[in-house]
Amino acid sequence: MLEKLFEGAIWNSRFIVILAVVFGLLGAVILFVVASMDIWGVAVYAFNTIVTHAHPEDFHEDIVAGIIGAVDLYLIAVVMFIFSFGIYELFISDIDGVEGKNGSKILAIHSIDELKDKIAKVIVMVLVVNFFQRVLHTEFTTPLEMLYFALSITALAVGLSFLNKVGKK
Repeated sequence: MLEKLFEGAIWNSRFIVILAVVFGLLGAVILFVVASMDIWGVAVYAFNTIVTHAHPEDFHEDIVAGIIGAVDLYLIAVVMFIFSFGIYELFISDIDGVEGKNGSKILAIHSIDELKDKIAKVIVMVLVVNFFQRVLHTEFTTPLEMLYFALSITALAVGLSFLNKVGKK
């Protein structure tokens, strides 16, 4: 009887992951709101610049960097959603409708390894987007710096290619 009581307590302790699920979803919502406000700020900046016929020196770079920064936040929010859905499905219960006609297979998680793979792929995309955001504000002054830039883009392309090949297996 003591064993049964203890095993029940251990099994029910899994519900503590609800904290990770709730706060993961909250974090995702916050990131979506902040990214959307960033896009709105870029839109207002662009509109004001066009209306006043002012053309700051780095106008295009600032707009692209602002939008890429928002995309970066959106991708991190997606990581939080995938994490929350995955943890819920692994520890609490399958989410009804995830794999149904209107459901998404990206949210169907059947093992910790699957969850790690899905999160890792999105994190890699976050890093790629972040890389390009930083490159926008980099000034290249020597041919060697341009060579390093070309090599870094080649390394990113090769890495993404390997990631796609591993993901298809």
